[in-house]
Amino acid sequence: MNGVRIVAIVEGHGECEAVPELIRRIARDIDPGFVPLVLPPLRVPASRLLKEGEIERSIDLAARKLQGHGGIVVIVDCDWDGGCPARDGPALLGRARRARADYPISVVLAKKEFEAWFLAAAESLRGRRGLSLTLESPPEPENIRDAKGWLSDRMPQGASYSATDDQPALTAVFDMATARRADSFDKCYRELSGMLRALKEANDA
Repeated sequence: MNGVRIVAIVEGHGECEAVPELIRRIARDIDPGFVPLVLPPLRVPASRLLKEGEIERSIDLAARKLQGHGGIVVIVDCDWDGGCPARDGPALLGRARRARADYPISVVLAKKEFEAWFLAAAESLRGRRGLSLTLESPPEPENIRDAKGWLSDRMPQGASYSATDDQPALTAVFDMATARRADSFDKCYRELSGMLRALKEANDA
């Protein structure tokens, strides 16, 4: 059960810790004893992945880290001008799979920011990392342009949200079921749980 290996491709320093934690939490939802080995993520700006040949290069590097078995997950913010997860996600996935059709690959684009998923489950974060005890989720969390700023505004005066420190800590505790009301997190949850289940079944066979 411990033989499942995952490599993630992410953007920021915060995601380098947050995304492995997210993967492990989803694995526990599948089976409390399921602990995949999440290798150190590759950090690549989304702006680079969009360029010709770059996501292909990153996927190939991730595949070499897996040494023959496992899955590859790309999770980046879709915050560039004109970016659309529903359009750009499948296009990036197609390029990634053409580069390495021998590995299961998922591409998830967070609408605007990863932190929008925290906003979707804001009530579950009350009092965490200095956030307000009366925190309430906005009506359309994925339409907020500056989710990091939204979180900072709900911290004590003089404090601000730190992706490096706060993102992994909040990822460990936010209510994933509630966060699934954000379409891009619902896709993330479905993509990761599907990949993890398939890899677990193959490993257990």
